[in-house]
Amino acid sequence: MTTARDLALVALGLPADRRVEQGDLSLTLAGAEAVDLLAVGALTLKGDLIVPNSGTATGDRLLDRAVTSLVRREPYETVGEWLWRRGDGLAADYAEDLARAGLVPPRRTRGFRLRSPRPVAADSPERRRAEERQAAGEPVLATLAAFLKAGDTPARTGESPVGDAVTTVLAAVGDAVTELEAVRLRRGVEEDAFENLWRG
Repeated sequence: MTTARDLALVALGLPADRRVEQGDLSLTLAGAEAVDLLAVGALTLKGDLIVPNSGTATGDRLLDRAVTSLVRREPYETVGEWLWRRGDGLAADYAEDLARAGLVPPRRTRGFRLRSPRPVAADSPERRRAEERQAAGEPVLATLAAFLKAGDTPARTGESPVGDAVTTVLAAVGDAVTELEAVRLRRGVEEDAFENLWRG
């Protein structure tokens, strides 16, 4: 199991009243993939630029797809650009992949939405292991889950336990999720103003 799969299982294992926005989950999954690809040496960071390494196969279908989607020519893309591009629809990809593995009950309807109704991770050793990893405070998973409001924010220490590259990825995920929330709030204000104008 990868960090991205563990994150998907944690998010889809939340109670129905703990809503996770699909866009937030997609962005954090893209960040988790970047961390996983750093760990296996499929990419390195030069500042905030993603520099791919050649010939790395992960053995994971979605991670291998992420590897093939890396920009391999200069100028390389930034971590933020990767999150928005790779994250497009990624939550649905993980839900389908987990359903194929029997970790999420298959849906009868086509398509995928995290709002109602949303797929829920089945009780499984994989889900329990992901939740145990989160509960143990593993820094990367705990931070990503906190961005989804699916866990407590990890305590800050003077020194990062995950290294500069991973810290750069996590910071970019936090910025992207914050930006997406700002877009939602702005749209909400605009829709309210339009409704008030229409009523007036």
